[in-house]
Amino acid sequence: MLLENEEYVVDIVDIGQGGVGVGKYNGFTVFVEGGLIQDKIKVKINKSKKNYAVGDIVEIIEESPFRVARVCSEDLKDCGGCQIQELDYSKQLELKKNEVKQAVERIGKLENVNIKDTLGMSNPFRYRNKAQFPIQNIDGLPAVGFYKKKSHNIIATDKCVIQHEVNDKIVKIIKTYIRAYKISLYNEKTHKGIIRHLVTKVGFSTNEVMIILVINGRDLPYLGELCSVLQENIPGFKTLVLNVNKKDTNVVLGKENIVVYGDGKISDTIGELEFNISPLSFYQVNPVQTVVLYNKALEYADLDKDDIVYDIYCGIGTISLFLAKHAKKVYGIEIVEEAIRDAKINAENNNVYNTEFYTGKAEEVVPRLYKEGKTANVVVVDPPRKGCDQIVLDTIVKMNPEKVVYVSCNPSTLARDLAYLNEHGYECREIQPVDMFPHSTHVESVAKITRV
Repeated sequence: MLLENEEYVVDIVDIGQGGVGVGKYNGFTVFVEGGLIQDKIKVKINKSKKNYAVGDIVEIIEESPFRVARVCSEDLKDCGGCQIQELDYSKQLELKKNEVKQAVERIGKLENVNIKDTLGMSNPFRYRNKAQFPIQNIDGLPAVGFYKKKSHNIIATDKCVIQHEVNDKIVKIIKTYIRAYKISLYNEKTHKGIIRHLVTKVGFSTNEVMIILVINGRDLPYLGELCSVLQENIPGFKTLVLNVNKKDTNVVLGKENIVVYGDGKISDTIGELEFNISPLSFYQVNPVQTVVLYNKALEYADLDKDDIVYDIYCGIGTISLFLAKHAKKVYGIEIVEEAIRDAKINAENNNVYNTEFYTGKAEEVVPRLYKEGKTANVVVVDPPRKGCDQIVLDTIVKMNPEKVVYVSCNPSTLARDLAYLNEHGYECREIQPVDMFPHSTHVESVAKITRV
């Protein structure tokens, strides 16, 4: 054990969850916020346990060759949005490949899986089409920004280099609106106050802008005046929505939306397909890399005109419509009713008529459809971070498709599910990591799985 409040010289050998540097001192593990691979740093220990310690940087003795200058202001260093912005981008891509590889080998216990180099961006900034800004009262003024690492305290920001540029203007307008009309802000401790979050969605190809104010109620004053300002100052402003969230929860969006201006939707294109996007709809946040991701999924599916496909956790039908252009039939399953409504509209708007979409929990709908005789020889899954439900995996095995394409945002649950499929007659031959979230530690992957 290391002694608390003592200083030690530590070599950073890896980066862990949340971008925390993983250091070694005489073989003992020390976690250091802000440490980068190949940094040699002096660390003051603030917590010491039997198997590890946690410390803060006192001095960088030898700077990592992969350390680069921040693009953001130093004032935003503790912002939770970009955990590894100071790590050279090529090293970020290497790190993400290694994260997938370690998960597959350690958790999945799988060998001989070809983990390809991470596909990155030529310009890894200003790529996000969706932003969620918490709003808090700090010293009597509205602060809009992002949560500080490992806390619910806001670091206020007037601009974010990974968000679409239009957000810089929107944040200023919303702060002015709150101050001008003395709108109360939600307090997480007292559960009083009205405005909780500002959420924005932007169609990169259409420049259409949706603005959502998440409120602890059902109404706000002077919305007409706010809309007028937004119309005058925000190019592409298309709709303003109030999202009702009265629950004591960390979940940002509630289930009810009240459309104040416009029709409550924006549109965007991926490749040749156009999509309607609603406030509650899941839509990939990086449109440039989404094309890369979906084309890889399509390549791994290797469809022909007689193939029948299940698209499980289909969202608004983005992958479904990509697949339907090459298959005989696609069944899409998604729990969010609003997303399925959008999926049906998207299919119609794109003249795609060989799809059927079903609302409900995947673990309930997939077994039911299978019992009804709706089977597939290709299955595509794009689950949330928790991975596939066990019943879904069981049903896929019973269905016995030739190919499974697994799109994952969590290497750990991907590896767990690959291990299960491997035990039941399937083999993962290749995984392609895709950098959907530059400057964060998150990585998306596409796995190619075939029946043995």
